[in-house]
Amino acid sequence: MKQLPCVLILFLLVIVTVEAHPGVGIVQDSRGNIYYTDMTQVWKITPDGKKHVAVPDVHTHELCLDGEDNLYGEHLWYEGDATKKWGHRVWCLKADGTLSDIIPAREGFLTNYSFIRDRAGNMYWVDRGVETVVKKRSPDGRITTHAVADFQEVGWMTATPDGQLYLIDRGDLRRISPDGKVTTIAAKLSEHRPAPAKAATPYYQMSQWLDEKGNVYVAVSQESLVLKITPDGREEVVARTRLGWAPSAGLFARDGALFLLEYSITNRMRVRRIDREGHDHIF
Repeated sequence: MKQLPCVLILFLLVIVTVEAHPGVGIVQDSRGNIYYTDMTQVWKITPDGKKHVAVPDVHTHELCLDGEDNLYGEHLWYEGDATKKWGHRVWCLKADGTLSDIIPAREGFLTNYSFIRDRAGNMYWVDRGVETVVKKRSPDGRITTHAVADFQEVGWMTATPDGQLYLIDRGDLRRISPDGKVTTIAAKLSEHRPAPAKAATPYYQMSQWLDEKGNVYVAVSQESLVLKITPDGREEVVARTRLGWAPSAGLFARDGALFLLEYSITNRMRVRRIDREGHDHIF
């Protein structure tokens, strides 16, 4: 009977990781400040470890920064069962602290605009029309089809500064080169061999990020761990989350520390910093 609470927590964690839609927005600016979403507001962690709210009262899953350290995010809301309508707006927190909307409040979901961008300012998103393709919007506003492949069920996507894209598609880690070529780096990401069938289901894996050597890191939420995938496809577990928590995203700071965005069985969100020696700190 003493083990029942732990079993119950693990059971609830599996349910939440399947049904919840936690944020993946965590970024670092050129001055070393970390910004992350907890789905009700955006927090800022300064290089000296101080934390405060940077953008209040916003429900955003993603964040991005431009070359001038301006921060972008969304506010998404549901009006309620009476109308069953969704609405959104896009905001920008400038580096000087000025906050304004760049897309005013409007009905529906965000389309033809995303928070996945490269250093040149190109914007990428998944278009799930008759055929699933990856679209690209250049800084001059021109929209083109960037990549066409046998995409099945694309999840979160990440862009590198030089325009490489990484995404999860039915549990597979796929890369799109700047010229639109699609390759599969690793299949059915999981610590287990063989991988369970559910490794191909949505939200089993969440966001991806890279280090300076080109290794890709994937938050395998339903296994409460982070996998490192080398350029030649080798996989290694590099971090685990604590009981009742799961990773959704992360990044490497300039000092080499790993910042993990984690969510709980009650849909709370937090950031955990793990230094090179393995010591961690919860924000």
